[in-house]
Amino acid sequence: MTATDAPPVVPATGPGSADLRVAVLGVGLMGADHVTRLHRRVSGARVAVVSDAATDRADQVAAEVPGCRVVPDPLAAVADPEIDAVVIASPGRFHEEQVLACIERGIPVLCEKPLTMDAASSLAVVRAEDAYAARTGRRLVQVGFMRRFDPEYATLRELIASGGIGEPLVVHCAHRNPAVPPGVTTESVVNDSVVHEVDVARFLLGEEIAAVTVLRPRSTRHAAEELSDPLLVLLETTGSRVVDVEVFVTTGLAYEVRTEVVGEDGSAMIGIPQGLVRQHSGPGGAVRGTTVTAGFRERFALAYDLELQRWVDAARRGTVDGPGVWDGYAAQAVCAAGVEALRTGRRTEVRMEQR
Repeated sequence: MTATDAPPVVPATGPGSADLRVAVLGVGLMGADHVTRLHRRVSGARVAVVSDAATDRADQVAAEVPGCRVVPDPLAAVADPEIDAVVIASPGRFHEEQVLACIERGIPVLCEKPLTMDAASSLAVVRAEDAYAARTGRRLVQVGFMRRFDPEYATLRELIASGGIGEPLVVHCAHRNPAVPPGVTTESVVNDSVVHEVDVARFLLGEEIAAVTVLRPRSTRHAAEELSDPLLVLLETTGSRVVDVEVFVTTGLAYEVRTEVVGEDGSAMIGIPQGLVRQHSGPGGAVRGTTVTAGFRERFALAYDLELQRWVDAARRGTVDGPGVWDGYAAQAVCAAGVEALRTGRRTEVRMEQR
């Protein structure tokens, strides 16, 4: 019997059943966060294995979780008989091989975006999971578009679906970072930042993106020489709706993400700073304002918690409760068109297979 023919790994569920035994591949910034989240805030699962090329870092993370082992080879971690499910937080260039290994073994996997590094390989993953689902009736792969689990985004989607603002016509998005690490390029901003707004547009509107245009306004003096910042990205949907995205990754201020949907009968906005509004004196006189989150982990902490908990719950039932391989493929196809539009300065149609 080959691994492909082997029965799927379906963790036990119900009262008294054992926790889902999870391997986390890659324990850098996001992976280490997920280990902590699974260990301290998510029920029904425990981190049994961590894997990272930096073994010192893996040892340090594993030491924080009782009973957690280090398995340096990520594919060996996937194949480990004491593992029921996998979280992939390794660099994107390793995702394809690792996701395919999880499908081959028949275990649930939560893969941080990107699903893979390009649309063609993401489509190959779609086909691999489709073939698995045809044999078993089960889906295995969830992609880490965490904003779908954020209560504000979920409420906005419900409002649109209920007709509360009429037919949506235009969506305005702002995505601002205080800074980015050295080496970030304009193309990587499209692939790593704009990709979230691509998924948000598809999630809120329920339509695919048909074309992309990228404009380069005057760049801030704070951006590195190789970085054109900010960008304005125009997304056209198959339903003739338009989404404009301002992405500005070196504001020097804070992490700001806002989305406004304008409909026939009203509009709605999320991402407005909430909480204490403070008035105080400043160098130029009285100041009134709120605190804006410093980074994405703070802004979307609850979304990550909800994402991991729902993934664990679904994995224990043998299902997927979140964005899947098609969503990962669609995002890569749109970003590929975005990079082409960036290079050419022209409106670029998205090339995608039919669902």
